Amino acid sequence: MPRPEIYVSTDVETDGPIPGPHSMLSFASAAYGSDKKLLGTFSANLCTLPGAGGDDSAMAWWATQPQAWAACRTEQQDPAVAMVAYRDWLERLPGRPVFVGYPAAFDFMFVYWYLIRFTGASPFSHSALDLKSYAMALLGMPFRETVKRNMPRAWFDGSPHSHVALDDAIEQGALFCAMLAANPQTRP
Repeated sequence: MPRPEIYVSTDVETDGPIPGPHSMLSFASAAYGSDKKLLGTFSANLCTLPGAGGDDSAMAWWATQPQAWAACRTEQQDPAVAMVAYRDWLERLPGRPVFVGYPAAFDFMFVYWYLIRFTGASPFSHSALDLKSYAMALLGMPFRETVKRNMPRAWFDGSPHSHVALDDAIEQGALFCAMLAANPQTRP
């Protein structure tokens, strides 16, 4: 019998637009079953990469988010240690991990780069599921119009969006599970 898919909703906080020249400051994942059961979470605040620096526009945005900034700069870990722990956590999940992000292109780029750089492998392989693209397909809307304010209110459970990685990973994971339940092709 094939192992079930585990939907790993992941959010990152960074100091710039791409990994390498900029750092992933914090990341978190919330692992969900298709039944919306939260199976576990993982989060880490990371030390910045040697030689990397904050992008001016990203740092200007962070200046408007002092609580989120403080949250992602406490208890920093060496990325080499944190990414090995993360890979091990993913491999212990009771199914095949599927990366879920919003926007997946941004979050996955950082997580994948850090996994390859610090562990040599990605349990997600080379793929990620993007919530906005999934919503576009479900709603039959143009991509640029597929934004949270145009999504059904029933998909949202009131979880906060605080720019603290774990809060945001849980929020978007619950959103994805609501979308999955709304899809007539995936209902039990």
